[in-house]
Amino acid sequence: MKSTSLSLIAGAVALAAVTGFAAVSVPGDGGATEAKATTRLPVEQSSLLCPAPGLSDLAETTYTSFTPATKGGGEAGTAELRSSTAKKDAETDAAKDDKDKSKSKDKKAETDKPVVALKEPGKPATADVSGSDAPALVGTATGRLAPGWTTQQTTTVEAGDARGLLGVSCTAPDTEFWFPAASTAKSRQDYVNLTNPDDTAAVADIELYGPDGTLKSDVGEGITVPAGSGVRVLISTLTSTAADDVTVHVTTRTGRVGAVVRTADSTTGSDWLTASAAPAGTLVLPGIPADATSVRLVAFAPGEDDADLTVKLLGKTGAFAPVGHEELHVKSRMTAGVDLKNLTRGEAGSLLLTPARKDRATPVVAALRVVRGKGANQEVGYIPATGPVGAQATAADNRAKGSVLSLTAPGAAGTVKVTASAGSKGGTPVSKTYKVAAGTTVAVTPPVPAGLKGTYALTVETQSGGPVHAARTLTLPRDGIPMFTVQTLPDDGGTVEVPAAVQDLSVLDD
Repeated sequence: MKSTSLSLIAGAVALAAVTGFAAVSVPGDGGATEAKATTRLPVEQSSLLCPAPGLSDLAETTYTSFTPATKGGGEAGTAELRSSTAKKDAETDAAKDDKDKSKSKDKKAETDKPVVALKEPGKPATADVSGSDAPALVGTATGRLAPGWTTQQTTTVEAGDARGLLGVSCTAPDTEFWFPAASTAKSRQDYVNLTNPDDTAAVADIELYGPDGTLKSDVGEGITVPAGSGVRVLISTLTSTAADDVTVHVTTRTGRVGAVVRTADSTTGSDWLTASAAPAGTLVLPGIPADATSVRLVAFAPGEDDADLTVKLLGKTGAFAPVGHEELHVKSRMTAGVDLKNLTRGEAGSLLLTPARKDRATPVVAALRVVRGKGANQEVGYIPATGPVGAQATAADNRAKGSVLSLTAPGAAGTVKVTASAGSKGGTPVSKTYKVAAGTTVAVTPPVPAGLKGTYALTVETQSGGPVHAARTLTLPRDGIPMFTVQTLPDDGGTVEVPAAVQDLSVLDD
């Protein structure tokens, strides 16, 4: 055998050992073995971005960071969220304190300290911040803390136009986001929050679409998001048109960002609006509270074709169409909004949007604006269309009371296992299995860890049957106001499919 052949074999073996993504086998008499099917492996690194929670001196924010416990081992790793201003502050301090090395060292250590750091899988880590000047956070998890890493940002504002319980699952960076259910109405103050996790600046564009189409704006183009920083853009400053229902489209020209919309209404308070699932012909919006007093559906068709959708509520016993709103017509590149009023009739449910014609599935995005309470005691929350739980999904911040888990099976019946983690300050994990009948929604009080101290996480895993979609509602009443927030639970991406490989020595023949 030639030395070139030996080098190639050694290189192949080394590559397989380093990546861990290839399986090398020795060929038998028949030559190369057949390639194995793809397998799923845990991710080795995860990134999360949390928006700046401010805009009120009364804001009290809790971060809850969590990675589900797994049977596998792996490197210990780290999972830390740091201030988006930390890098800039460290550089500035280093320059200022160049003449005083000890002072510079102490200041750098203080600046580099993470806001919240997770030490082990299966047990949440928490941190609290106050006031309007709390920055956006940028975080990375590695090793065994990376698969399924989730962080919940929960903010309570007890007074003012921004009052409410605001919850958001910190997002992974991306290059495109759709936000139906935003608004430029005079009663609303909606901000797009953009956070850049990388070491180079990102450039983003913000497009707005109202009921009549594009809301023209020049200032929404070419927005620079500095490296490792966050920016906040008031949507109403991007256009002179006031519209109750607006779809926000965020894209990046260069780089990637985390994007989320913070809404505030003078009557119904405030909450975070997270991105809808990618445009699709069929969408599921899970977790409408049983006591919702108003449900407004907002949808948008980004393509060249109009969309005709069948609207169904999946309740406890089955599916039914809202009277008078059995179908929704969405014109191309125009935002459609419809008030479904007291859709739930005292029963928790989920909304299912499907093509009115099976041969014409026009992709759409959608979100729900949900109101609980009446008069001066109203509170708002948002439910975007979301993907199924998949292998695993997690809601990080749960208290001893106030959580409701909604599970819906839009197609075939499905079974999921729900695990309540150990508490952040103590408690023993507990699991429970739920069966969800086809075309229904099950709303349950989730299990609570035995001896709970602090907060805990809920992890949902698909066991069998068809896809199950999920959402968690967290309710923390204040002064007669049913303050609440809803987080959807799509697959957390903790594992990825990796193609198997085999050794084929025939490529080394002369």
